[in-house]
Order: sequence, then structure tokens, then C-alpha cells
Amino acid sequence: MAKTALITGVTGQDGSYLSEFLLAKGYEVHGIIRRSSVDYRERIAHLEGTPHFHLHYADMSDSMSLVKLVGKVMPDEIYNLAAQSHVQVSFDAPEFTADVDAVGVLRILEAVRTNHLEKTCKIYQASTSELYGKVEEVPQSETTPFHPYSPYAVAKLYGFWIIKEYREAYNMFCCSGILFNHESERRGETFVTRKISLAAARIAQGKQNCLYLGNLDSLRDWGYAKDYVECMWLILQHNTPEDFVIATGVQHSVREFATLAFHHAGIELRWEGEGINEKGIVASINTALAQAKELKVGDTVVAVSPDFYRPTDVVNLLGDPSKAKHELGWNPQTTSFEQLVELMVAHDMKKVAADDAAAEIRKVNLAEYLEKGVDK
Repeated sequence: MAKTALITGVTGQDGSYLSEFLLAKGYEVHGIIRRSSVDYRERIAHLEGTPHFHLHYADMSDSMSLVKLVGKVMPDEIYNLAAQSHVQVSFDAPEFTADVDAVGVLRILEAVRTNHLEKTCKIYQASTSELYGKVEEVPQSETTPFHPYSPYAVAKLYGFWIIKEYREAYNMFCCSGILFNHESERRGETFVTRKISLAAARIAQGKQNCLYLGNLDSLRDWGYAKDYVECMWLILQHNTPEDFVIATGVQHSVREFATLAFHHAGIELRWEGEGINEKGIVASINTALAQAKELKVGDTVVAVSPDFYRPTDVVNLLGDPSKAKHELGWNPQTTSFEQLVELMVAHDMKKVAADDAAAEIRKVNLAEYLEKGVDK
């Protein structure tokens, strides 16, 4: 019989890729969505209406809705991907972050126990490299001490430890995947990598003048989200419930990401200055890619803004995926850093062009509407 999976955070980047992956494996996939008057399901719109994909209303802050849904679906596997996942936002909304990212994990575990599924339902918890925070060793592995450095990381640390506690106290098959930064063309536009790829595309097409960033020296281990969801699945297929670092083992700075993104948009950068005064300046332009007529060599297209510095900032994350490679047979280098950036920029170059074309159509339609003298 086909396995049944329940995914929280199904509308997010990871949730959409995981849904596709599990459907391809023959799963019945159920996803949790929150009621909203705004449509936020664009990442999974292509899956809606397919026979083995189902959506349900529930909320990570509502334990009763989770208990009812788990009892209705009776899942073999739960993938808890739901979170307030933006580090900067967690400083502005720490209580909400704690409710969803910390207590939300407990609610999932208790929903499983309430429905007496402790022995049959496996649980994957999406943990984070932000647990290492003010890092105490490089690279970071499953044995590296945690030192969370944001309200988001502190909330996620509770989630990590409550998973471990229920595994030991109730003999439940529940595991954490300690995910290092994983990006894609489906990444939210407020996250730094997507912010960069979109800005590079917009500047190349004359829709934006400058990109403002925070600490350009921050170092991250960036992988492709589509590759990472395979490791989530492999963790639950393992013989024993264990925690795993999910990372590439390769590190790059924000500056490197920006340099490569602009390259794929047709703009070569040179960097001048230091710290808050550092700037990315146009060194050359590939006019076959960059179509902005007013863009010229010497223009500043990247600048540093103090507004994007965090009260406490994690600057050196590098994962050691050895355990996942050896015990799960997972390949963290299926998609390289260079390929990831190229994929994101290619997508956003098309998106910016399409958005521009759609805006022109709306202008024409509005003009025709007004010209007809329709009562406004």
C-alpha cells in the first residue's frame, strides 16, 4: 500500500519540492495550509487537483486543529517544515516565532501521541544551522555545541531538544535534519539570496538602480533546496531515528553570491571600499544579457546599508555532511553552488521580463477602459 505523508509548511519552498518528490515516490501527500484571504499557494498550484495531493486547513498555533487532522489523515510520516523562518523577522516578532517554531513542534508530537500513533508514525523536524549561531568550531557537525544567536535560533533549539526528548522518553521515531542554507528559484523574495538574484535581474533590465545588503563578509554553506528534500526523506527511511546535518560542505560569502549572480545577469562587478563603505561597481557589461540602456561601467549597483545588519549576526556557517553521505548515501553536491546561482538568476531574468510585459498589458487595458468612458 502507498505510504501517507503529512507536510506542514507545504506552501513553502521546501514543502513544494518535498510534495513533488513524495508524489513521484507514490505517496499520498497531505498538506497543511492556513486560512487566508490572500492567495499564497503559487508554489503548489500545479499540484492542486492531482489525485494523490490533498490540502487541509489547520494551524501550528492551534493544537486542536492538528490533533483532528492527524487523526483524520493517520500519516505514516510527518514532515514538520512550518516555521517563521526569517531570522531578522524573529527579532521583530519573537513571541510569534517562539509559538510556531518551538511550541508548534510540541503540538505536532502531542497530536501523534493523542491519536496513539507513536509506534507507526515517523516524524521529521526541519531544524537549522542557526542553532550553531556564534560558532564554536568550523565545520559544524552533529556533535558541535549549539550557541543560538537569534530568537529564531533559540526557538528552533527548543524544537530540536523536544524531538530528542520524545524520541528517548516515548521511543518515537522522530528526527531532526539540521539544514544549512538551501535556496532555489522558489525562495521567498525577502531572503538574501533571492533578493540578490532578483535585484541582479532587475538592474540588468533597467527596473532597479541599486541593491542594498548587510554584511558582505557573512559566510554560508548554500545548497539547492530540491536536493535537500531527498535527504529529509532518507532520514525517515533510515533504520534508526537519528539527527543529521544537511549541508554541502562548501562555503561562500554574500559578496561571492552577489558577484556570481550579477555575472549571470550580464554584469561583471569590481568591489571597492571596506565595511559599511564597500560598493559593487560595474566593471563590464555583457549587452547580450543586460538590456538596461542607462547602465554603464562605473555605476554603483551594490551598496551596504546598516539597516540590514542584525542585532547579533551569525557570520561563519559551514556544515559537515559526512554522516548523511556515509549512512544515508546522500550526495550533497548534486547541484553545485555555481549551478544554483545560475538557476536562480535565469528564473528571475524571465520573471522580471514577464512582469514587465504583464504591466504593459495592464496599462493598455486600463487605458482602453478609461477611453470607453465607463463609469468609475
